Amino acid sequence: MSDSRAAGGQAVDQNGGGISRPQQSYEGVALVAPTSIPYQRYSIETAHWWIARALGTALRTAGMKPAELDGFSVSSFTLFPDTAVGLTQHLGLTPRWLDHIPMGGASGVISLRKAARAVQAGDADIVACVAGDTNHIDSFRSLLSSFSRFAMDASYPYGYGGPNANFALLTDRYMHEYGATREDFGRICVAQRHNALNNPGAVMKKPLTLEQYLDARPIADPIALFDCVMPCAGAEAFLVMTVEEAQRRNLPFATISGAIERHNAHASDPIQLRGGWTVDIDDLWSQAGCAPADIDLLQTYDDYPVISMMQIEDLGFCAKGTAAQFVRDHDLTVIGDFPHNTSGGQLSGGQAGAAGGFIGLVEAIRQVTGQAGPTQVAGASRAMVSGFGMINYDRGVCSSAAILQGGQA
Repeated sequence: MSDSRAAGGQAVDQNGGGISRPQQSYEGVALVAPTSIPYQRYSIETAHWWIARALGTALRTAGMKPAELDGFSVSSFTLFPDTAVGLTQHLGLTPRWLDHIPMGGASGVISLRKAARAVQAGDADIVACVAGDTNHIDSFRSLLSSFSRFAMDASYPYGYGGPNANFALLTDRYMHEYGATREDFGRICVAQRHNALNNPGAVMKKPLTLEQYLDARPIADPIALFDCVMPCAGAEAFLVMTVEEAQRRNLPFATISGAIERHNAHASDPIQLRGGWTVDIDDLWSQAGCAPADIDLLQTYDDYPVISMMQIEDLGFCAKGTAAQFVRDHDLTVIGDFPHNTSGGQLSGGQAGAAGGFIGLVEAIRQVTGQAGPTQVAGASRAMVSGFGMINYDRGVCSSAAILQGGQA
């Protein structure tokens, strides 16, 4: 357990967070209209254009007009100089609830949590959660150079630019600590490419074998080409409303069994081999009233395969340090015994900036509502989604996770 119980049943947070009250349930909240705008390697359009396209598609899917929307949540890295505030005028929206979530790969679940609470409280009736970014020639380098004050002062000026070097060090340490091999990471990448070939919107369209993975061009030892996510342009979206509203509109919907987030966990660890999920995972399983064996599919944040291994462990699917053996023993494809990143994830679908934090969540909504089409997992009714984001100098600072179930129309 990550906490102990104080008087009155409150949790004493052993990560330095004091005493926390048990979370209230997310009962009565529905997630509808999962939307993915097909990714492009490069785009001349702005992030505004991609976000507008995703929002418009989600609204049309739900049979709604923009005027019916009274909540708006935005995640993006390339909106500058705008934020969600500027987008309201740009898109002609008049929300009574507004949020901007700059948390990268953790943004999807965090956006879901906040929007769900707003709907429960009556602060908004229908919230659109949208993430999108563009990718111009050289825009990724520009983003990295000013990603954080740490990056600007302590890494980028010395040629240590971007996540490849960070994850090379992390991957090397993980391999040394737990005995994982490049073949083990390759199994994740190959399975996700298999899944992506069934996804019409994925960027990667060529099959990938384990031999091709192992022979790929080195990037930063020990990671090579297929370990690295491909920056691209794209957008993702979904709508949050009450279950009654979703039923009234006759929309397929998912419900939230539980959700968590944690920031700057285990800050004293010399290198990040675990994430913030470990602090709250017991609470998440308790909220959802289920266990790892009850999950039909898992969507992890996957900018590098080592992070997916960390999440498989930290979320409770296997013991710490045993994920390499876990991926050897399981089939991670859509038709396998442990479906993982069923749309291809970011490693084969592409990383559209902050939309990378939404790709697994939007796919999970599709899966548990039976709308995933060629990537559909047979009989899927319960999915887990996890997010990881904001590589601030030496580690990811944000983590999140949620468990979703299919609703009853």
